[in-house]
Amino acid sequence: MKTAAVIALLGATMLAASDGAAPRPIACESLTQMSVTNGRVLSAASVAAGAFTPPNSANANATASFATLPAFCRATLKLTPSSDSDINAEVWLPQSGWNHKLQASGNGGLGGAIPYPALAASVKAGYAAVGTDGGHVGGNADFVAGHPEKLVDFAYRAIHEMTVAAKTVVAAHYDARPTRAYFSSCSTGGRQALIEAQRYPDDFDGIVAGDPSWDQMRLYAARVWLNTYVNRTPAAVIPASKYPMIHAAVIDKCDALDGVKDGVIEDPAKCAFNVSTLMCAGDDRPDCLTKDQVETANAMTRPIRDPKSGAMLHPGRYYPGSELGWGGVAGPTPSGESHEGMRKIVFTPGWDYHTIKVPDDVERAVKADNGLLYGGDPDLSRFFARGGKLLMYHGWADPLVSPDTSLIMFKMITERVGSPVANSLALFMVPGMAHCQGGPGTDTFDKAAAIDRWVETGRTPASLEAAHTSGGAVDRTRPLCAYPTTAHYSGSGSTDDAKNFRCQ
Repeated sequence: MKTAAVIALLGATMLAASDGAAPRPIACESLTQMSVTNGRVLSAASVAAGAFTPPNSANANATASFATLPAFCRATLKLTPSSDSDINAEVWLPQSGWNHKLQASGNGGLGGAIPYPALAASVKAGYAAVGTDGGHVGGNADFVAGHPEKLVDFAYRAIHEMTVAAKTVVAAHYDARPTRAYFSSCSTGGRQALIEAQRYPDDFDGIVAGDPSWDQMRLYAARVWLNTYVNRTPAAVIPASKYPMIHAAVIDKCDALDGVKDGVIEDPAKCAFNVSTLMCAGDDRPDCLTKDQVETANAMTRPIRDPKSGAMLHPGRYYPGSELGWGGVAGPTPSGESHEGMRKIVFTPGWDYHTIKVPDDVERAVKADNGLLYGGDPDLSRFFARGGKLLMYHGWADPLVSPDTSLIMFKMITERVGSPVANSLALFMVPGMAHCQGGPGTDTFDKAAAIDRWVETGRTPASLEAAHTSGGAVDRTRPLCAYPTTAHYSGSGSTDDAKNFRCQ
């Protein structure tokens, strides 16, 4: 570490300030000479506008999305809060137009990669941006065996460490600390978001937690067992070719309950669809379900229970409107992330998922990580007391992480913290949205702007305008309403225009 060089750089900046001259930030390439807590800056280089290409990217469409990036300084960091830590992080610093704020992003699935698209979106919006691979490389759980500290890093420590380091890098480069710091992510990133508010209330001013899988190990075990149940016999399997038929029947039953027939169920909790109405009168056909398939469909739409004992394995369920995505959990084999977590966190790589025992192995999974991946502590009083804002959202049609996880967490936080949540917590259930994005609902909304506006003004958002796009063009806008309110059509004007709806 070149301590003398750092002192000289900082001294020059202080001297310029004392002389009344404009502050001189540390140049991009010189950031490698500075020190950061529990790590070091590996490299720092200026990137010209549109010149960034994600490492190891083979997807031309994904690469093309970076073509509109403005010029920025790219700093890569190695963070080692423990002797076994190996956390990679990147801080991106806009060369012009910085809004004096920091935007941090989390991971999806089992992490293992820098979230480049999220970093790019943050920089385009004027933020300094930071992201991490979570302390390991590769979207699998190979890192867990024999490396308990790496599991701590993936669970929550990598996010905290990258945030502390990023604030230092930002302050050095711009000669000004960020006036605000935000975190926004979905799924695993939603769990990371909640844990940040729970464990490190001083890291962020505002946090956005989407579709959070906060009871991670219970979810893994329950999804694996559910997969064995829906595949219990060949006759019980619902072919993927029947998902559209089931979905069409659900939409036909419940779409118009909100007064607008648009292919989206505004509040699936009010949809009382009886799947037995689809039962075949005779032989199995493409347009109906056998008795065994009806039982399978019921298992997908109810809290996950042991059919023999009735024991609750997971309180969540998949709601009406999610049918097109059932294959993620109910396919021929368990979802990859759940299977991977059970094999390498709970059991061994050679574990046969067909041998899962309920409820015993579900509870074994809950205990396997010593609570590291559990983000269900509802006491956010420290975060709220310092003015922190938590914006949660979840797709009603999420077929992977049950919408109930967010509804349960919202209720727990409200009951635990009490009246302060009125100005500190908001939940937006997104009609027709699948896991984090996609689906027929209005799944595109500016989360960064929403949390920033809330923090800066102190006004809790009652609604957020969202859009649905087809072929890259917006074809519908709709207000997302703060739970428990929902959008209601005014009775006149286009049903594809948000201004003709109100939240009540």
